[in-house]
Amino acid sequence: MGNRRKSRELAMQALFYMDMSRNDSNKMLERFCDNFSPPKKMVPFFLKLVKGVIRGKGEIDSIIERFSDNWKLNRMSCVDRNTMRIAVYELLYCHDIPYKVSINEAIDMGKKFGTKESGAFINGILDSIRLALEKEEIHVKDTIQIRSDQ
Repeated sequence: MGNRRKSRELAMQALFYMDMSRNDSNKMLERFCDNFSPPKKMVPFFLKLVKGVIRGKGEIDSIIERFSDNWKLNRMSCVDRNTMRIAVYELLYCHDIPYKVSINEAIDMGKKFGTKESGAFINGILDSIRLALEKEEIHVKDTIQIRSDQ
């Protein structure tokens, strides 16, 4: 398994943990890292994803809800919700990652950690977001810069 894939999985697990705790503070992230010790080579991308999602959560969640017909975020499974948050963060702010890669990684994570419907559910929403981005129908408010040492 590649370092970025493992970083994404750890990021989803950390976001899941914080989501279930209803606490996305640095202290909760530190607690997660103390218990699950991400390998050093994965830490920069892992932290970029987790901190990026946390900082951009309002915008990211708004976009996910906009493209998820009749589904409020709080009705989605915690795995699906946090997997899509990571993918949308990547779609919006990680311009070095092709859309297809972010979407396929999210689908694979949904299949691995979610329900049997997670892959299709995640794919449908993320592909709609991708199309809107390509048509420039989504305008990103700010660029969220995350350094791994923040």
